[in-house]
Amino acid sequence: MNQKIEIEFKSGIELYIKRDDLNHPLISGNKLRKLKYNLMEAKNKGFSKIVTFGGAFSNHILATAAAGKEFGFQTIGVIRGDELLGHVEDNPTLKGASNFGMEFYFVSREVYRNKESVVFLKELEDKFGSFYLVPEGGTNELAVKGCEEILDKEDFLFDFVCCAIGTGGTISGLINASQGNQKILGFPALKGNFLYNDIRKFVHKNNWDLVLDYHFGGYGKIKPELITFLNKFYLETKVPLDPLYNGKMMFGIIDLISRDYFPSNAKILAIHTGGLQGIKGINKILKEKKKEIIIYED
Repeated sequence: MNQKIEIEFKSGIELYIKRDDLNHPLISGNKLRKLKYNLMEAKNKGFSKIVTFGGAFSNHILATAAAGKEFGFQTIGVIRGDELLGHVEDNPTLKGASNFGMEFYFVSREVYRNKESVVFLKELEDKFGSFYLVPEGGTNELAVKGCEEILDKEDFLFDFVCCAIGTGGTISGLINASQGNQKILGFPALKGNFLYNDIRKFVHKNNWDLVLDYHFGGYGKIKPELITFLNKFYLETKVPLDPLYNGKMMFGIIDLISRDYFPSNAKILAIHTGGLQGIKGINKILKEKKKEIIIYED
């Protein structure tokens, strides 16, 4: 469903948001897209166990746990940060994943950096037995295939298609599915330009670019300016946005409009990739710091 953002912009620009966050009550947004063909592959190859990776507020971890419960897979989450061991009940994301039956393996950040090494994967196999591996964030060729299904025929009318980026799978699918007259813009949640190379592994078109100026300090960094923007946007549009991905993207789009980045009468489509579950955990931290919290009706 594409929802028009009822804000009057300069130069006749129109902004819509594709509510992919509404595509499933638990495995929502791009996570449903990324897991679709991976779960089919796991089943076809006879695997009953899924292993994947993520951090404390990972949308991917919770979605994988929910998908495992719904489709009959045992799930194991390798979690970044061994200090989280014993504190699952204090973390809404991990608690939710645990309730869906996910087993956790907490590792230090140093170990996590080498999570895809042959040695570490062998350790996981020795510990948990045979499993189907889904990468961090869910991004691989099968995930990109799923994300190619985000756009439909009515979306080809838009001049620009925008999305937030974590690992690059979603934008890769959008690029592959896009028309030649469209420009695909990605808004990374992390610092740096390394994602260019990651995305080029999956795409062969040149109608895309990354906007690197709206990461707000990097992944997981929450600044008051962004929280204020999220609350103002929600009150004006009734569209909730998470602060880690989609909120940064939307802030960037509206700021770029104000800076005349887009041509007159441009039609812009922003992809809502879900991730609203993370708001509970972020609000818990904000409350402890006596900061403004994110307005969101669950």
